[in-house]
Amino acid sequence: MAFTLSAADIWSDLTAVRERSPLVHCITNLVVINFNANVLLAAGASPVMAHAHEEVRDMAGIAQALVLNIGTLDPYWVESMKLALAAAAVRGIPSVLDPVGAGATPYRNATLESLLAVAAPTVIRGNGSEIMSTAGAAVKTRGVDSSAAAGDALVAAQALIARTSGTICVSGETDHILDASHRWARLSNGHPWMTRITGVGCSATALVGAFCAVQPDPWRATTAAMAVLGVAGEVAAEKTQARGLGVGSMAVQLLDELQLLDRATFESRLKLELASW
Repeated sequence: MAFTLSAADIWSDLTAVRERSPLVHCITNLVVINFNANVLLAAGASPVMAHAHEEVRDMAGIAQALVLNIGTLDPYWVESMKLALAAAAVRGIPSVLDPVGAGATPYRNATLESLLAVAAPTVIRGNGSEIMSTAGAAVKTRGVDSSAAAGDALVAAQALIARTSGTICVSGETDHILDASHRWARLSNGHPWMTRITGVGCSATALVGAFCAVQPDPWRATTAAMAVLGVAGEVAAEKTQARGLGVGSMAVQLLDELQLLDRATFESRLKLELASW
């Protein structure tokens, strides 16, 4: 294995997000717009949620990254995504796709195909079922919940890498981040309560966009974003439970941890393994 990635490297990327406050253009789903924006702000980035056909090209022209999320599909928004993705590809800024609920309906699958036909995203992040469905594997998706473990989707992730030449992140109890250079990061941070707060997964995708905006290596940027969110979620859950509170309070605590996370806490908690695939 001829590559490395340390906790110090990841911390330097988070510091860059906090210091440079990159503008992240998000065309995301109606359920998570507010939470996604707050996660980006807490981490230090600057979100913009714009989907009007008249301005998406211009917005992609001034943003440092584009994030697309198909959670609540609508023909108008799909066209917005296509316009923005084409503009981002021409400009050369990173694009991150979240195939929410891939495999649930034919329309959702057709939308993903139409987006991939416009341009190959820099990063695709989803759960096991979503990655398998996006790659064309036969798998049942229960709404936006995964019916496949992250590890089951690794072959599908490799197939997507062959198609897009990009970075693929399969999220789950262990997050897997793979790229065309055969780098493979495994992250084991996080907490089960993170799956009980609407928008945490979608916010992970938005955070990947922020890190891609400041770190030119998409694999490293994706690993860093997932690591930071995992550690922040872990700490947030522990503090919330210590106060005898539940997931509603944890959602707020997660924003606090993203803003206030310090280097010592992060480096002591990071659970990162590197390998080649």
